Amino acid sequence: MAAKDGREVSSKLVLYSFWQSSCAWRVRFALNLKGLSYEYKAVDLTKGEQFTPEFEKLNPLHFVPVLVDGDIVVSDSFAILMYLEEKYPQRALLPADPQRKALNLQAASIVSSSIQPLHMMSILKYLEEKIGPQERFLFGQTNIEKGFFALEKLLKDLAGKYATGDEVSMADVFIAPQIAISAERFKIDMSTFPILSRIYDSQKALREFIAASPEKQPDAVN
Repeated sequence: MAAKDGREVSSKLVLYSFWQSSCAWRVRFALNLKGLSYEYKAVDLTKGEQFTPEFEKLNPLHFVPVLVDGDIVVSDSFAILMYLEEKYPQRALLPADPQRKALNLQAASIVSSSIQPLHMMSILKYLEEKIGPQERFLFGQTNIEKGFFALEKLLKDLAGKYATGDEVSMADVFIAPQIAISAERFKIDMSTFPILSRIYDSQKALREFIAASPEKQPDAVN
């Protein structure tokens, strides 16, 4: 069923999200790209709402995002993106070409496994308590830069307007929120990463990305 604006209407999709979460941003971006409507349910991580018994039933790890699609509950942004790609194949985010598909999965994995987990609030708070605020900042910055250098090398042969060509793909869904948050919070000098900088200029202009941005969310705090 399609809405008047062309978006697919689903009465089942519910996204548990926190406005500042880059992981949730990925999913919001992908849902917008696929034209899928969803109900937004805010989980305030600063107030510990992720530890409520109700949310623990959805994700025992107490992380956002969580997607509920009828009787199906999926947590972890990578798992959610793969689920959406299979269940809602419109506006495919994974190319049919095996090489480009593999490249997308590698880029997504670098962001979700080797960059983002190393600057999670819980990790940085622990480091600050143990070794101080400056070390916390440097730890996050160093690991983000390490991941960005890896992405630069990975994408150098196939990057076009976007990460793996001239069409938006899953790699873009993971990379764009990561750059947006990293540049602001960790003062990353993006001129060091010319390929990422170039594709981010294209990514950040997408209306689906803008609509998914933290400040546009109903739980955003100025």
